[in-house]
Amino acid sequence: MSASKNLLLILTRNPELGKCKTRLAATIGDEAALAIYAFLLEHTQKITKTLDCTKRVYYSEYVGKNDLWDLGDYEKHLQQGADLGERMQHAFEAGFKSGFERIIVIGSDLYDLSQQDLEVAFSKLEHHDAVIGPASDGGYYLLGITQMIPAVFKDKAWGTHTVYESTLKDLDPLKVAVLDERNDVDRYEDIQNNPVFTPFLIDLRP
Repeated sequence: MSASKNLLLILTRNPELGKCKTRLAATIGDEAALAIYAFLLEHTQKITKTLDCTKRVYYSEYVGKNDLWDLGDYEKHLQQGADLGERMQHAFEAGFKSGFERIIVIGSDLYDLSQQDLEVAFSKLEHHDAVIGPASDGGYYLLGITQMIPAVFKDKAWGTHTVYESTLKDLDPLKVAVLDERNDVDRYEDIQNNPVFTPFLIDLRP
């Protein structure tokens, strides 16, 4: 497998107070939610910076300058589209037009994700048409394909428990590799029992 034909897409929100991790913020407040999101961004950068592939970061609002994505040879782009599906589709289409043969997309809010997980996902695409990582909330934390499959980006209730199963149906009858389930961070319940997040929740103790 030629790593030069591998592309990792990282969809990220600009870390602004009151505009990221809003479901988490509803319980712990905007400042704590922003601090946790910044922590998750650093984790995502840490597990991808030495990954042997091309990496493109897609920002939600504007392309950031002098931030952590300046380290590790990341290309910077702005997301385009009205919803998550359109934004992912645009990024994948641009990747295939650039000549990449195996493209994977992840978000930036998964503390459970490791560099090894990403390496395994790319290796799966050597012998599969697609690879997907189910999230514990019914969505997915990773999607990889070797060709455009427009259906996977359309007619989804993004952010709900139906996304993973609906996407699997769109991938049928292609050869699909399913990764281990992981927990992404969207709500307080996703972090309350993980000690790594305890420092961010000190002020919430009774």
